Amino acid sequence: MNCTLCKTVLTDKIDSEYYNCSTCNAYIKDDSLWFNDVKEKHHYEQHNNDVNDIGYQNFTAPVTNAIIEHCSNDKKGLDYGCGKGPVITEQLIKKGYEIDLYDPFFYPDEKYLKNKYDFIFSCEVFEHFYQPAFEINKLKNLLHKDGLLIIKTHLYNQQTPFENWYYRKDQTHVFIYTFKTMEYIAEMFDLEIVTLTEKLIIFKKNA
Repeated sequence: MNCTLCKTVLTDKIDSEYYNCSTCNAYIKDDSLWFNDVKEKHHYEQHNNDVNDIGYQNFTAPVTNAIIEHCSNDKKGLDYGCGKGPVITEQLIKKGYEIDLYDPFFYPDEKYLKNKYDFIFSCEVFEHFYQPAFEINKLKNLLHKDGLLIIKTHLYNQQTPFENWYYRKDQTHVFIYTFKTMEYIAEMFDLEIVTLTEKLIIFKKNA
């Protein structure tokens, strides 16, 4: 198996399910353990993503707040991988933003591919990418110059032994990033790092 970001040959598993890439430092799930589309959609349908739930709004608030801080409401955005309850979009629409939705299971219309965006956000989505290099390149190409790619995921930073870490235990998390992975992505795709924290990453598209 090759790393799905940088194509490095993966040889040794660090536990029963994951490889650690020696080049980009990502943790990649063995592709023999990936869900098929039916099983994956069923898993997401169990999520309690009620847009009116205060707890869910608070969970996604770092993304919402980052957009409000960096992007005025005359800018056009894309909620990529919005799931069945696009809570961030709901919050932003109330503040006058124009947001398109895309999710392969719940909002599968691909008309977004014909547009350009000032900002794209993905909340708890990047860790589900089977082909992160393809996805990131696609999203970059959908951004205007100086457009922002805003990502909420949880970077592995030796918080606990990897095999015991909660984020690794979600069966649909197939690609887990580290700080080094995000730095590699910035270099690979010619993106500027605006914010790089354990749970929020913002890239800017260069000219």
